[in-house]
Amino acid sequence: MAKKPIVANQPHREELYNMAVTAAREGNRQGAKVLLGEILQQDRRNTRAMMWMAKLSPAPAERRRWLNRVLDVDPENETAQKLLDKMSYNDAFKRNRLLFRLGIGGYIVVVILVALLLILVFAF
Repeated sequence: MAKKPIVANQPHREELYNMAVTAAREGNRQGAKVLLGEILQQDRRNTRAMMWMAKLSPAPAERRRWLNRVLDVDPENETAQKLLDKMSYNDAFKRNRLLFRLGIGGYIVVVILVALLLILVFAF
């Protein structure tokens, strides 16, 4: 008869989740990510762990991947969808702000060139 592994000292998934959240809130991001990774190894569809992984991700691309993964599992997850929409809005805002600044810069250059041309035309 095969022996069953002793698991009395191993925390179950909910305990791991609570430990991960506590670690994250205390600023131990790496420890929290390790615990969340363990949860996701046990349950690849755990959207709560995925949401925390997104929250702890330093890079927007990584955050976006986690949020998309949440939506793959739960397409009705409003929080993940709102966060993705907000990220898209912020990206568009930054691009538009840059285009606006470039447009203003171009306008100023054209005005200066026209002014110089008028000065040259009327000076001679």
